[in-house]
Amino acid sequence: MKIETVPEQKTTIQVIERMVALLDALARYPDPVSLKELSKVSGLHPSTAHRILNDMVLTRFVDRIEPGTYRLGMRLLELGNVVKSRLSVREAALDFMRSLHKKTQQTINLSVRQGDEIVYIDRAFSERSGMQVVRAIGGRGPLHLTSTGKLFLSVDEPKAIRAYATRTGLAGHNKNSITDLAKLERELSLVRARGYARDNEELELGVRCMAAGIRDDSGKLIAGLSISAPADRLQDEWLEDLVSTANQISATLGYMPVE
Repeated sequence: MKIETVPEQKTTIQVIERMVALLDALARYPDPVSLKELSKVSGLHPSTAHRILNDMVLTRFVDRIEPGTYRLGMRLLELGNVVKSRLSVREAALDFMRSLHKKTQQTINLSVRQGDEIVYIDRAFSERSGMQVVRAIGGRGPLHLTSTGKLFLSVDEPKAIRAYATRTGLAGHNKNSITDLAKLERELSLVRARGYARDNEELELGVRCMAAGIRDDSGKLIAGLSISAPADRLQDEWLEDLVSTANQISATLGYMPVE
């Protein structure tokens, strides 16, 4: 005897869709919302919305503040914190980095700050990039000589920047290196104004980079995404894609820019 399973699957999916519609509706309001308003926004009949909301109250996805008014429940916050704790910037960035590399055919770096240096924690690259000198994963670079490092310095207080200059002596690697505090401060002002940073052969001769910041859900700068290329191949047209990619990674981590 043939057993028909399609209606059951459809019903299950329909219930989930209705739950999501109600959760999305609740997310639109900072204060508790009436059943009437939730029914209107979600497009559900009041009796259907009421039944589903009651089930979500029992599972703590929704809180009932008083008879007939609801808000998002603490269970969502608990689950969100679990997701956040398990999501690393490397995991969030990997697919985006591969896409950016595919578009530019140049090395894409993911770096974080450790003290007075940046550390390269991931990379998307191909052997055809043409660069003879590349920093390996785990490699380090001074903040003031790298595009990502400048991003991190640009969010420091002026006092912290001067302290960094004192600690490191702003040591240079070549004739292009920034080794003067006043010049570094001017460079960091440009970074703040532009929203991205550059390294014009300041770390390695023949290699130029540009970087955009990645932020977490609190708005904190936690990493830099950069394109490294032979000096004569780095194209300004890639800036828009670089910044857009960094923003997408930030959004994946929960960052919502203030408009």
